[in-house]
Amino acid sequence: METVRPNIRAMAGYVPGEQLNDPDIIKLNTNESPYPPSPRVFDALRAALTSNSLRKYPQPFGDTFRNAAGRVLNVDPDSILIGNGSDDILTILTRAFVPEGGLIASPAPSYILYKSLAEIQGARFHAIPFTHDWRTDRDSWPRGASLSFVPNPNSPTGTVLDPIDVLRLSKRVSPNPLVVDEAYADFAEPPGYVPLVADWDNLIVTRTFSKSYALAGIRFGFAVARPELVRELLKVKDSYNCDVLSLAAATAAIEDQDYFREVRTKIIATRARMTRELAALGFEVTPSHANFVWCRRADKPLKPIYEELKRQKILVRYMNYPVGPIGSPPGAYDGLRMSVGTDAEIDRLLEELRGIV
Repeated sequence: METVRPNIRAMAGYVPGEQLNDPDIIKLNTNESPYPPSPRVFDALRAALTSNSLRKYPQPFGDTFRNAAGRVLNVDPDSILIGNGSDDILTILTRAFVPEGGLIASPAPSYILYKSLAEIQGARFHAIPFTHDWRTDRDSWPRGASLSFVPNPNSPTGTVLDPIDVLRLSKRVSPNPLVVDEAYADFAEPPGYVPLVADWDNLIVTRTFSKSYALAGIRFGFAVARPELVRELLKVKDSYNCDVLSLAAATAAIEDQDYFREVRTKIIATRARMTRELAALGFEVTPSHANFVWCRRADKPLKPIYEELKRQKILVRYMNYPVGPIGSPPGAYDGLRMSVGTDAEIDRLLEELRGIV
């Protein structure tokens, strides 16, 4: 044990959402898509499995995917960096920009992996509380942060930042990078910051295929940044960080925009129904721009609700943060994050909640 770096021994480590091996579980805790991927994905996977490609290394830079994504997103393919999920991208960025003893900053409460990445790197981590209306205070942001993460939409709340706030924050931390983590941007309006990368010198946008493209099991994500910056980041990533199957699946998925829009429309409609029904049950539901909703209650503790749902074979995510947004009562800030499922899954969730609350 003494040979493990002290900062690794000291950290708690990132804890993923529960993955129970039970086919009867209704899984609403990790924000996967409730619908299958595009049929084109299965065609692409079959083609890859029956071709000669598995015995060969994959494309190291994912050029076929980058060309397809460049067409869909209207960006230069050379501005795209591929990753084994967007968490891999966040790790690459941390390794590239943050020295040991450096500083990572992000708003809070937010994605807890950012702190883990700082701890692994031997860097400091600074969390800036959101304001009561889920904005970020530019003046509270440290100017010397080696890397700044801004999730937009945010998890666990599903809230989005005002573009003016993001622009001001970009200027405050410049020339150091501002990473806008857009894991859930496909469910939001406006649709994100990818079109602005060419105009903002220090802006990097990250995306994942785990949510809107229903490929959480494939593990694929990407970043969009200036081509000259991507060329430097390619030096940091593993040589072949995305395999043949993930590249084939991601390319087929992003090319089928009709299917993508169909699924997105269904998820947004179910999200609106969840918001209404949960509010009617007494939950304080934060308006969401993601594929989940954030629920709190003032009249009773939330963890017993999570535990009873689990006994009924429904998984939601109970999350507990050391502090909440500015203006919230002092102490821990907790809530239930509930993923948008199929209409039948949400019917079951609401039925159980009516009996619990």
